[in-house]
Amino acid sequence: MARRTEPPDGGWGWMVVLSAFFQAALVFGVLRSFGVFFVEFVAAFEEQAARVSWIASIGIAVQQFGSPIGSALSTKLGPRPVVMTGGILAALGMLLASFATSLTHLYLSIGLLSGSGWALTFTPTLACLSRYFARRRSLAMGLALTGVGISSFAFAPLFQWLISNYAWRGALLLVSALSLHLTACGALLRPLSLTEDTAVGGPWAQLTSLLHHGPFLRYTIALTLINTGYFIPYVHLVAHLQDLGWDPLPAAFLLSVAAISDLVGRVASGWLGDAVPGPVSRLLMFWASLTGVSLALFPVGQAPTTLVVLAVAYGFTSGALTPVAFSVIPELVGTGRIYCGLGLVQMIESIGGLLGAPLSGYLRDVTGNYTASFMVAGAFLLAGSGVLTTLPHFFSCISSSTSRPQELVLEAPDTKIPLPKEEGPGED
Repeated sequence: MARRTEPPDGGWGWMVVLSAFFQAALVFGVLRSFGVFFVEFVAAFEEQAARVSWIASIGIAVQQFGSPIGSALSTKLGPRPVVMTGGILAALGMLLASFATSLTHLYLSIGLLSGSGWALTFTPTLACLSRYFARRRSLAMGLALTGVGISSFAFAPLFQWLISNYAWRGALLLVSALSLHLTACGALLRPLSLTEDTAVGGPWAQLTSLLHHGPFLRYTIALTLINTGYFIPYVHLVAHLQDLGWDPLPAAFLLSVAAISDLVGRVASGWLGDAVPGPVSRLLMFWASLTGVSLALFPVGQAPTTLVVLAVAYGFTSGALTPVAFSVIPELVGTGRIYCGLGLVQMIESIGGLLGAPLSGYLRDVTGNYTASFMVAGAFLLAGSGVLTTLPHFFSCISSSTSRPQELVLEAPDTKIPLPKEEGPGED
């Protein structure tokens, strides 16, 4: 393939967006809807709920911590064979799970094997998408990530219908067939060769440079803080509402309202990220701050109308920060290092996601209510927003190039990539 100077901002890139949309659905849509199998596993294996909960937790942990491996392999081999292999592993894990006779089998099949497949699919696909877009990158990210919200609504009732008609083993066989479509999505990823690729080196050289890159490290810290408080409502909002006297069904419905608002926020933010002048990190700080404020206000709201408004606000702003969070990384490290950068960010920020819910539960046990839990969650997002203000060009009126690396280190901290002498139209 001929080497391009800059991303094409369209063309085959829209097929990559389509691939990312279905991959987001087949990875995180399945994970979010996997709770319908929970009751079946508890009854089938006569195990405690806590032990059964580890099935999904292991899968999420393997997906997040294995992201750098998928990124490194994509840097070396290209995203297409890596993602197609991930699709086969994800489907194979679900297939073997249908023959499980103990929870250990499910830990290994769904948690380890399918989790490894998910690690090889999601991050490389988003990195590939980032290389196809510059000026429209936020919009492309927003459209791709709507697959998570849409599939979350579709898969839960679908999986329940499958269990009712084919039992949980038959349902897992069909989920395996569904997951195999990740292989077809991977086949749509056409490699793109950019001029910048010749200067970044191999995976190890990229990792070394990123670990010496101050803005990238500060951004990783910011996302880890944001991630710590981000998921608290999805874990504890229903319990908080029940403490206020709500029935379980209306409480669950409020979470669905937040999910719908999340879907709208992703698309709106993707459009604004490309339309509003200035660095994307500034828009991310804005959405993260609003998300933190809405979280901190949840304990204050008592009336149903107030809680519905807060749920809509949280859903919209938390959904809006997601596409721009991925769009900031190419601005910091350049498109040449996007595979390694995105994988490393996902691995480190997962620490916040894993610690956030247990910390929130601990505060509930200590205080007797969720007031401190939501306020601390909001404080984490506001702290992450504060770190974002330290990024380069944050207070400038004009955005830096979306594909140009900033202060990138090659072999040592004092070796930097020279900036191009000329810029394409509309790049600055």
